[in-house]
Amino acid sequence: MKKNPKLLLRAPPLPKTPPSRYHPFLPLMARPPRTLAQPGSGLTHPLGATLYADATNFSIFSRHATGVELLFFDHAEDAKPSRTIRLDPVTNRTYHYWHVCVPDVVHGQLYGYRVYGPFAPDKGHRFNPEKLLLDPYGRCVVTPKTYNRDAAIAPGDNCGTAMKNSVVDVSAYDWQGDEPLRRPASQTIIYEMHVRGFTRHPNSGVKESKRGTYAGLIEKIPYLQDLGVTAVELLPVFEFDELDCPPGLVNYWGYAPVSFFSPHHGYSSGQGYLAAINEFRDMVKALHRAGIEVILDVVYNHTAEGSENGPTYSFKGIDNLTYYILETDRCRYANYSGTGNTFKANHPVVRRMIVDSLCYWVEEMHVDGFRFDLASILARDSSGNMMANPPALWDIESEPRLAGTKFMAEAWDAAGLYQVGSFVGDAWKEWNGHFRDDVRDFFRGADGTVCKLASRLLGSPDIYAHKGREAEQSVNFVTCHDGFTLNDLVSYERKHNEANCEQNRDGHSDNRSWNCGVEGPTGDPAINYLRNRQVKNFLATTLLSLGMPMLTMGDEVRRTQLGNNNAYCQDNEVSWFDWSLLEQHADIHRFVRLIAHRRLLRDATPEQQRKTLTELLESARKSWHGVRLDHPDWADNSHSLALCIEVSQEQLVFHWILNAYSEPLDFELPPCSKGACWRRWIDTSLDSPNDIVDWRSALAVNAPTYTAAPHSTVVLISESNE
Repeated sequence: MKKNPKLLLRAPPLPKTPPSRYHPFLPLMARPPRTLAQPGSGLTHPLGATLYADATNFSIFSRHATGVELLFFDHAEDAKPSRTIRLDPVTNRTYHYWHVCVPDVVHGQLYGYRVYGPFAPDKGHRFNPEKLLLDPYGRCVVTPKTYNRDAAIAPGDNCGTAMKNSVVDVSAYDWQGDEPLRRPASQTIIYEMHVRGFTRHPNSGVKESKRGTYAGLIEKIPYLQDLGVTAVELLPVFEFDELDCPPGLVNYWGYAPVSFFSPHHGYSSGQGYLAAINEFRDMVKALHRAGIEVILDVVYNHTAEGSENGPTYSFKGIDNLTYYILETDRCRYANYSGTGNTFKANHPVVRRMIVDSLCYWVEEMHVDGFRFDLASILARDSSGNMMANPPALWDIESEPRLAGTKFMAEAWDAAGLYQVGSFVGDAWKEWNGHFRDDVRDFFRGADGTVCKLASRLLGSPDIYAHKGREAEQSVNFVTCHDGFTLNDLVSYERKHNEANCEQNRDGHSDNRSWNCGVEGPTGDPAINYLRNRQVKNFLATTLLSLGMPMLTMGDEVRRTQLGNNNAYCQDNEVSWFDWSLLEQHADIHRFVRLIAHRRLLRDATPEQQRKTLTELLESARKSWHGVRLDHPDWADNSHSLALCIEVSQEQLVFHWILNAYSEPLDFELPPCSKGACWRRWIDTSLDSPNDIVDWRSALAVNAPTYTAAPHSTVVLISESNE
């Protein structure tokens, strides 16, 4: 076999080559010798391409295939393989696993599969041996410069334009003692971000060759530390199809996976096939050194192969009936994801692959947790019906290799299954969509929101109390990648997605936003002042409510997408972090920093750092008030509320006032204990730096009432010195 001399990289000594049809755990002396001149039959396990000292074992699952070919390539753009190995259905198939051990295949070797079988859509089969297929367990995906999505749909051979896998030695990396951080949920502040968008803008200050990459993110770690976040939640970094979008645009978000084991090469600053793997690890290691966890937004509910009219990249051509939920006629794909197909997550083979993928990212890539996109799909059976105890979810939760890993569910899907508060399992946190909706409604002045807001501030006990879980089961957020940015939430009433080339039909219309009187940008100082105040209201509520807070990249500097609430295909300045906003909206950035650091008690005394602020508040005595003490107004037309929180062991009291009326309100204040007085920590109606002050320099409030300005949030504190 012809080899690419650039890829002949020898790793440290590896295990001996597994002999044909002998279990890898048998003593070496019990294994008969084998000649390596010809391919051996290989082993069923591990799945994927496993590199040994003098050979590589390949194994894939296909129950319904009649034949399998393994193809090797010297270059990504090669239209013809340098070598083809036809797997013998007698010697290279065990049960439904096709396997072969090939000598002298090394780290960096490109490969792919052709799989033969019936093309019978009415029976669920879509085998097409004209298409080069990716290994479902491939650790590296290589996209040629000639890549063509249409060629994976149209008839004919597509080797020259198809994505290919590369053999990878995952052990060839020095972690220097790094381990996942295992930070408690009560000490976690999440920053949802996009790897490329974070540093891609020319004004990011990152070297041009590293902008939009894992390496570029490393350069901005000091910014994340200073902001006060403790975890980054990265939008999808699995290899995805950038052309799964309208013509002329680019899939930017990455919710179009083609592999569950390979990091996206487009986020690497290196040029080699394998550069993304170690650069991703460099990023994880650097974030861990800074005390920041890495959470991945993972997509196990669908793939980029789309509907019956979509391309054939891997699963569709390997064993369509195994991997996808099909309609009753079997010709069409069930579409609970809203993207054309739905993964059959509770099939034994598929759920094993999902668990293996998660374990790979924890064990080999050292990530700390996962946010599961449209996680409710993982609760559907092979017919699409909801399961009371889905094996896929319990397999994930009970897997010992994943113990201590953070799991967060987007507990709904695109077909109406909504499980916020009822998602199965004991370890799962949930994106709290009720928090987002109810907090938005309150601050835009909607009726019937005060009772709901009260629950959201305290970790949503109306949703989660029946489980007896900590408040951090609720992941509190007002914005995320999907929908308006925080700036746009207070600047637009309607979505403006025309740039997506879908006639503004895409994206949600239920935004629960308020433009403060003018649609879009304005030069009116009064409206801009009100918008700034509203932004601070949302940020304060998110960061101070009980639960696990999540911020969206750029909200701390009022990043705008010009009203686009579905910028999945906008790989441009619409989506990128504009670093000039850091100076323009320094007051918002400062506001976030001071709350985040106080939430974690980073500026507190060693005695006070025994618990985080949220832990102190969770166990404190709480009482509700209105403009009059002990008289909260729970009426549907009420738009104000006050919450008093007494942390007796710390002799600390908070009085939290929220006024969503368009008029100022005078709130009576509870009496302070002897030797203490009320001091103003936060008032979003005031100009910076008076909107929030250092805890220790908060000014005294020498009055029995406090006037809360229209559309404002106030937090007063009282500490006894006795």
